[in-house]
Amino acid sequence: MARPKPATFDKQKIVAENRKARFDYAVEEKFEAGLALSGTEVKSLRFGEGSIAESYAEVRDGQVWLVNANIPEFSHGNRFNHEPKRPRKLLLHAREIDKFVGAVERKGMTLIPLTIYFNAKGRAKVELALAKGRQSHDKRQHLKEQDWKRDKARIMRDKG
Repeated sequence: MARPKPATFDKQKIVAENRKARFDYAVEEKFEAGLALSGTEVKSLRFGEGSIAESYAEVRDGQVWLVNANIPEFSHGNRFNHEPKRPRKLLLHAREIDKFVGAVERKGMTLIPLTIYFNAKGRAKVELALAKGRQSHDKRQHLKEQDWKRDKARIMRDKG
């Protein structure tokens, strides 16, 4: 029997965050995936370098790949340094990959990386979201809802 997954992921050190993703997409479900990295990529991430602003994940040949994530070359690397924007394999269970395939093909959803972080064991992880794109009118409505929640909390705090 599989161990139950924790409700929130154990994020010790956040390296890269995709802040715009929560505005552009309606996040439905979140997953934690491991990253298959080379040595200089890990060193570069430990220095806090990396960007996932324009990246996405796709399912190819039964495996999930992180595409267009920028991890710059390690400054002290030699000829074995890595390519900054190469596709990186994400480590997931087969059941999760099957779920992604179904959602992307049937429901028109997208796999978006939200954060890259190191967990308590020092492993590089990606927080992936299964999300649906928002139209411009949906984005405006989302902003109105956020403003109202903030105002409501302020009113309750002042009067309550």
